[in-house]
Amino acid sequence: MRIISGKYGKRRFDVPSNIKARPTTDFARENIFNVLSNNIEFEGLKALDLFAGTGAVSFEFASRGCSRVVSVENYPVQFKFIKKVAETLGANEIEVIRGDVFKFVPSCSEKFDIIFADPPYDMKNFDTIPSLILESDILNDGAVFIMEHPRNFDFSSLPYFSEHRVYGSVNFSIFVKE
Repeated sequence: MRIISGKYGKRRFDVPSNIKARPTTDFARENIFNVLSNNIEFEGLKALDLFAGTGAVSFEFASRGCSRVVSVENYPVQFKFIKKVAETLGANEIEVIRGDVFKFVPSCSEKFDIIFADPPYDMKNFDTIPSLILESDILNDGAVFIMEHPRNFDFSSLPYFSEHRVYGSVNFSIFVKE
């Protein structure tokens, strides 16, 4: 795993071989962060990374200046890996929570400026995740929500939909809460 840019940029970490995540490719992550960087000043923002996997997106948020990053991951191997890398970096702005996103979101009382969700593509109820987030009370006004998904999903009819981006086999639907 490589952190692309910012204060932790160019650092690499070996991902455990028994990890269950399908990490966002460096190519796709670099491109989506380029798009976001053209529209968002990360400095001081509160970010939420759901289905965090290796934590690559969390580390990218922290590296680019987010003051608080909450990383939610349910699987123990991934959870421990994210915690270990955060400790190695001294990334105190990252809080790693081991939990189920479907329970975390409805119970969360905190609001975020940017939310990224990259659930397993074969997850049951995959198509309900954008609505779960968009209908919750965790998005600040002006917040951006990015949903990574396979090409067979179209979320353009949902509220706050802004744009769809494709990088190789990776699709992102971007929502902006106006």
